Amino acid sequence: MNNRKQFGYSLIELLTVVAIVGILASIIVPSYQNSVRKARRSDSQAVVLELQQFMERFYTQNGRYDQDRAGNPVTASIPVLLQSSPKEGPVVHYNLAVGNLTERTFTITATPAGDQASDKCGNLTLTEAGTKGMSATGLTVAQCW
Repeated sequence: MNNRKQFGYSLIELLTVVAIVGILASIIVPSYQNSVRKARRSDSQAVVLELQQFMERFYTQNGRYDQDRAGNPVTASIPVLLQSSPKEGPVVHYNLAVGNLTERTFTITATPAGDQASDKCGNLTLTEAGTKGMSATGLTVAQCW
């Protein structure tokens, strides 16, 4: 009779642990990526609101949204920091643009870029009246804003 104790793990035990780790990773990684996209979307919304405030200040000073009193377009006055999200850093997740410019109207559009392009909400929009929108179908504005 041999009374030696065996140390270590069997191949079946190791394979079971690897399978469990694989299953957990397949659940956790997509959830994490979704959370990152949502955080980037929130950051872009903050920059969009800052750009809206800039446009309102511009209107207060010039009496119109599309150009200043000297006839220069508003797009020439928009600070570089309000043209993308995040405002600083090497990677851009959203490009911001002001469109539909008239004397009394504008629409700010945040277009996802890079890794953020797969965001389910698509383009985010905000008008001079504060109306929020997005280009995704099957979702409500409240789900994206």
